Amino acid sequence: MTGNKKWRDTLISYIFCAPAYTVFTLFIFVPIIWAFVLSFYDFSILTYLTPDFVGLRNYIRMVNDSYFWEALFNTFHFSAIYVPVSILAGFVFAIMLNERFPGRNFFRLAIFIPVVVSMVVASIVWLMILSPSSAGFANRIVGSFGIDPQGWLTQSNLAMNSIILVMVWKNFGFNMLIYLSGLQSIPDEFYQAAELDGASRFQRIIKITLPLVRPTTFFLLVTTTINAFQIFTPIYLMTGGGPGYSTTTIVNYLYMKGFQEFEMGYASAISVILFGILLLFTLIQKRISKSSDEAIV
Repeated sequence: MTGNKKWRDTLISYIFCAPAYTVFTLFIFVPIIWAFVLSFYDFSILTYLTPDFVGLRNYIRMVNDSYFWEALFNTFHFSAIYVPVSILAGFVFAIMLNERFPGRNFFRLAIFIPVVVSMVVASIVWLMILSPSSAGFANRIVGSFGIDPQGWLTQSNLAMNSIILVMVWKNFGFNMLIYLSGLQSIPDEFYQAAELDGASRFQRIIKITLPLVRPTTFFLLVTTTINAFQIFTPIYLMTGGGPGYSTTTIVNYLYMKGFQEFEMGYASAISVILFGILLLFTLIQKRISKSSDEAIV
């Protein structure tokens, strides 16, 4: 009877999990495998012709494609600035808003609101704020200090940094919320004991807070990096990848090749490379986090 009950409970568990597994298989796992297969073919979604097997030709083309390398460099450039700034901003504001003071909940809500705002809406609003004309809100602010109007989204040296600013504003509230949950799980006794030992506030943050929120930091580092490499909407709406290719990222380039030039085989090869980069980063970050935890123990 015990064996039958265990088998029945296991079957019920799988039945409850079946919808989630079905969705994952149909909409995530199968498309990944299909994209990998298509990367070895020359295929156009415009004509729906039978794919022609070309072997590694798409990958060889990618190696010699200067625009691909520029898009990859732009993606790394964006991620290298956006990820640490977004995580640091989330941590700093979480530290401040973890204290008790009047209006704390209001400031928490105000910072988190951009997270739930549609990326399309946020991009359109910021497109107006960063208008290159003298009537643009950002240019009116800098103009009050005697600075000439800037082409925030039309100058190569400013466009990517403007996109980074928008994305940090949009998403660091999520990092703040996750850090807040981690901070509230730290017992107050740790801070009280450190304070009795004469530790300053900064020392308590370095010696107690940072080590205890390391799992939270690792989670945010992985998710924020993945999101950074998948950035598409704000660039598509605000700069279109320009000026030139200065803000074209790997996903924008993939979209251009697959859905504007209809080279789905080549776009699939790019997506496979993107998948490999993200997988490699995740494994490296996991290894570093595991090594750090072992060192602490």
